[in-house]
Amino acid sequence: MLLKTSLRSFFAHKGRMMLSLMAIVLSVAFVSGTLVFSNTATGTFDKLFATTASDISVQPQQDKVTKDSGEPGKPATLPIGTVQKIAALPGVKSAVGEVFSPDATLVNPATNKQVGPTSGAPTITGNWVDTPRKSLDISSGHLPQGSHDIVLDADTAKKAGLGLGSGLRVITDSGSYDFAISGIATFKTTNPGAALAFVDTATAQRMLLGTTAYTSVETYGDGSRSNEQLKAAALGALGSGFQVKTGEEQKADNAKGVGSFLDFMKYAMLGFAGISLLVGGFLIINTFSMLVAQRTREIGLLRAIGGSRSQVNRSVLVEALILGVLGSTLGLGAGLGLAMLLIQLMKAVGMNLTGASLEIGWSVPVAAYAVGIVITVLAAWIPARRAGRISPMAALRDHGTPAEARANRIRAVVGLVLTLGGGALLLAAAGADKAATGGAYLGYGVVLSLIGFVVLGPLLATTVVRLLGAALPKLFGPSGRLAQRNAMRNPRRTGATAAALMIGLALVTGASVFTSSMVSSTSSQIDKSVGADYIVTAGRSLLTPAMVTAAKSTAGLAHLTEQKVVPAILTTPDGATTENAVSAVSETFTADFRLPVKTGSADAVTNGALSVDEAFATKHHLAVGDQVTIEYAHGRKQSLQVGVVTATGNSLFDGHFYAAVDTVAKAVPATELPGDVAVFGKAADGSDKAKVLTALQDSLQAYPQLTVKDQAGYKEIIQSQVNTLLYMIYGLLGLAIVVAVLGVVNTLALSVVERTREIGLLRAIGLSRRQLRRMIRLESVVIAVFGALLGTGLGLAWGITAQRVLSGQGLAILTIPTGTIVVILLASALVGLLAALLPAFRAGRMNVLAAIATD
Repeated sequence: MLLKTSLRSFFAHKGRMMLSLMAIVLSVAFVSGTLVFSNTATGTFDKLFATTASDISVQPQQDKVTKDSGEPGKPATLPIGTVQKIAALPGVKSAVGEVFSPDATLVNPATNKQVGPTSGAPTITGNWVDTPRKSLDISSGHLPQGSHDIVLDADTAKKAGLGLGSGLRVITDSGSYDFAISGIATFKTTNPGAALAFVDTATAQRMLLGTTAYTSVETYGDGSRSNEQLKAAALGALGSGFQVKTGEEQKADNAKGVGSFLDFMKYAMLGFAGISLLVGGFLIINTFSMLVAQRTREIGLLRAIGGSRSQVNRSVLVEALILGVLGSTLGLGAGLGLAMLLIQLMKAVGMNLTGASLEIGWSVPVAAYAVGIVITVLAAWIPARRAGRISPMAALRDHGTPAEARANRIRAVVGLVLTLGGGALLLAAAGADKAATGGAYLGYGVVLSLIGFVVLGPLLATTVVRLLGAALPKLFGPSGRLAQRNAMRNPRRTGATAAALMIGLALVTGASVFTSSMVSSTSSQIDKSVGADYIVTAGRSLLTPAMVTAAKSTAGLAHLTEQKVVPAILTTPDGATTENAVSAVSETFTADFRLPVKTGSADAVTNGALSVDEAFATKHHLAVGDQVTIEYAHGRKQSLQVGVVTATGNSLFDGHFYAAVDTVAKAVPATELPGDVAVFGKAADGSDKAKVLTALQDSLQAYPQLTVKDQAGYKEIIQSQVNTLLYMIYGLLGLAIVVAVLGVVNTLALSVVERTREIGLLRAIGLSRRQLRRMIRLESVVIAVFGALLGTGLGLAWGITAQRVLSGQGLAILTIPTGTIVVILLASALVGLLAALLPAFRAGRMNVLAAIATD
């Protein structure tokens, strides 16, 4: 009887269940789609690494400081004789010397535009060699046959509009080299998004290494020895200065690099899916609460003929189970579609995954059904429990659930305790001395304040909705008065509906406050600390000596300050060692930058001393005059005196250690110093800064990979980077907001059904269809704005607290994005208006007599 009753009730209300079903489908699709995409991407890369890895790879021994042993702009190398030594080992079938560098830049000389990705995947240039496990095949043209031939991968060629015979320029630390494309190579499995270019071995060695050597020797066995045996034999034959990795170790290293990026995507998307699931939970609670309320008399009859509380409870839960199974099944199917969409998005950025071999795995359906069913059943448990507590006589006498004054008092106490506790934690976070402590308080405060507002929502609804709707009777007459009262009629329902919107909008508002403060603080720091007029950067690569020379030749430029980042290990007087880098700067550095001096003198940096930041000095008990030992690559060491301690709170200098280039050069030969990460220009007195900027850009026109900006342009870059992050957050939170809108629609639709007789009576006494539709629209707008106000208040509290927590880390200026907040509130009113269109339309079409006769 239980299952039969549940099925009959479910199918009798299938239309009312539809929006709850959509919420489950969307949330489950996001979870399953993310998992399928992650599995497919990981599996694709695993296949690529498995089919291309050599049995053993011989590479130069890494330096403990730099994690490399190459010269600046050039990769670490192996002697040319290494190939013969490895090839002579027992069990080796072939050994091939390879030359590859990720530091070269490809340029289309016809357009002077960079070829290949500018972020994410690298651009790799090397020699073409035949190996048993090649990742690419020549699909058109031929291999490099001379010093002017180059082969380009098909995906990069297609994006750049290049073909056979097209020119291609390669810019390296040693100069610029022009080639003609002689061949196009196509990946056998997938292109991980990188741009690959190949020349002959002699040209690669001259262009990329400046010497006759290899960057690795890839070795393939004949099957008579295991990879571990080949590795041991290679290490024995070569001695020190080499490292050898088996195929399994190569695959693990490659997978680790790709996995970190994919894991970030996966967990970020699952986090937002969790938010949408939480929002969907409120929708489901509302749906079943209203269905239970509408079936009160039916539940009373069931109890009267012998049905127990547990049977009524289970009847509602079985309906939820059916809804959860159906939603999870449809969500799983929609998730496959979402995975295909994500794969297409990855193709747009160069990662050519294929949807023909989606890797689902057992974990995907398990996660989909677990998420969909558990969330649905848990959300339905509260209405089910409430249904089971209705006594038979009360249900038969009153068409509705009994008032729960005691429950409301408990709710008020619990809600106030949680909210006050969350508020106290937010205040503690804002006043914390350490960012780590403040961050912990902030996290707990966010959770408690969110739960507290959710619990208090129904109690707040009565007061806030009364205030929000106070002007409605005057503006819209009877429709406005009825809308206000309807929104206040069931505070629990209004609170749950508004909570769904509140969560999404709180996160949006908090993110907006945080990012706006970040942009304002960074701009302020640039204004206060940077005296240079121009900045030149090379993105992921370094500026070559030729680039710096070209920049220095610009007319109207007073001077150019260079900044190099030199990897190092610092040993302080307390015996602690810290892996960090020393920023080696020109003598004009203190003229272009105003260091936030805590103690000491900024001029000490260019007079042979070291600059450390306040946090580092405090941690290691350093003061001006103390000695710090610095170890650079190849065991080169020097001891420098601390000349200045910079105050914390400026992200441009926090965590940086400055010394003059001439000072570092006393320990590290100039040939071993890396290229510049950036150069800063100062216009000569009396010169037109705009014209000098144009001249500087013209001087560096041959290097399209460089970014040349003045201070205003540099601020715009920071703004665009922050905005990109913010828009991504908005997009992902959009799913939660869509689910919340579905909740508003569902609440109104079920409310219209619940009030069918009432609507009929209102129509009978003279309320027009237009007034009726207006009443429902206004009710929806009030609920949406109520949720938006709660969300905005919470978001402001979270965002302001986050800014205060990080105020000592450079986020010194609080900026409230007033325009964004106004847009959010107006958009919420619009959302409420749109959500009410269908319920209002259906209510307006009701037959008056049929509505009055409804039981």
